[in-house]
Amino acid sequence: MEKRLRTRIIGLGNPILGDDGVGWRVAEQIEKEIEAKQHLYPHLWIDIQKFSLGGLSLMEQMMDTDAVILIDAIQTGNQPIGSVYRLNIEELPNYSAGHTTSPHDTSLQNALEAGKLMGAQLPNIIWIIAIEAEKVYEFSEQLSLPVEQAIPQACQAVWEYLSQLEEKR
Repeated sequence: MEKRLRTRIIGLGNPILGDDGVGWRVAEQIEKEIEAKQHLYPHLWIDIQKFSLGGLSLMEQMMDTDAVILIDAIQTGNQPIGSVYRLNIEELPNYSAGHTTSPHDTSLQNALEAGKLMGAQLPNIIWIIAIEAEKVYEFSEQLSLPVEQAIPQACQAVWEYLSQLEEKR
């Protein structure tokens, strides 16, 4: 029996902090559509998760997978609100102490490096879909209009990444 590529889609953020919840919203939309599109990815075992965590805890959630697609809000100030970025893990800004859940945590890049040093089985492929966000610290379950309107484009980026993974098989 042919082994399928273990692929995890992770929506990140906090759904009660405005635009910070966009990763969850994109993952929820993918969950709604995956059954109808599953036949397009016969060589992928696709798992969809939503988390409000980062650093070491996120690294643990990536273990024992072959590929991970992370979806999250980002604030660069370089593009208009609602812009969708496609990044490799090397292109992701390394905030060593910025938006972590604990002062004892670290950036995802540092967590992945620590995991590798400890022999953790981590994915060879990590792609990030980031949506330029406006309000990520205000309590609200609503996304700003430009971020809400970016959801279909972010979903399309997920489907395109899944197609690339399928073609690699």
